[in-house]
Amino acid sequence: MSDAETAYAKLNLALHVRRRREDGYHDIETLFAFCADGDELSAEPADDLTLTIEGPFAGGLSSGADNLVLRAATALRDAAGIAAGAAIRLDKRLPVASGVGGGSADAAAALRLLARLWRIDIAPERLHALAAALGADVPACLASRTCRGDARGDRLTPVDGGALADTPVLLVNPRVAVPTGPVFAGWDREDRGALAGGDPLAAALAGRNDLEPPARVLAPLIAEAVALLAGGTGLRLARMSGSGATCFALYVSDEARDDAAARIAGEKPHWWRSTTRLL
Repeated sequence: MSDAETAYAKLNLALHVRRRREDGYHDIETLFAFCADGDELSAEPADDLTLTIEGPFAGGLSSGADNLVLRAATALRDAAGIAAGAAIRLDKRLPVASGVGGGSADAAAALRLLARLWRIDIAPERLHALAAALGADVPACLASRTCRGDARGDRLTPVDGGALADTPVLLVNPRVAVPTGPVFAGWDREDRGALAGGDPLAAALAGRNDLEPPARVLAPLIAEAVALLAGGTGLRLARMSGSGATCFALYVSDEARDDAAARIAGEKPHWWRSTTRLL
């Protein structure tokens, strides 16, 4: 019997970089939100642990032991002290190196999926620790709910995202991959202040993404994408997510979102787009 799980696309509604740490990471303050769509994983019991990757963004991805999905599977199996296998299939629908979770969301979905498939009863805090060891964004993707992230982004505080639920979202990527490392390296190390608390939309509107300026240097099309998203009516917020290059816009209605999607499709037919909504 096979089982399936969605690797929900992650958005950083705001992302403040406060300082570079001695361990090479950065202290950040961010607001995570998640879309209803993303990559899709499925798995069924097998003697060995294998990964098959398909879908529009499968090209060039390794299905070997270095893939975060298999690393997550191995970590979970070792933590549980079992020898189970699984044939995992990843339908890669989100652009790679694009600021919407990608491998982190896939790893988190693998943890959720295989915990069910292998019938592992694991404490939430232990599963969180496994996720944190895989990457800074994996714990937030494991929860896949609106929350605030501090420290590396893995110290999570739940946020009441009820007012944001079902908000129409348009994602746009000019089909440019932007590696995270060079974007952080391009940050000017200026602390521009803390992320506000309280209502998440108000905090996001008052906030910023400190990684957007260095990402725009590496990929100037990001500026064009944000401008196109912001050019319509019914807009709540337009910004780059994470370290880019995917940009997002929140709208007041499905009609406003769909009008923007149609307009951008006409102007940039080769860009990747996704019409979705917040969880």
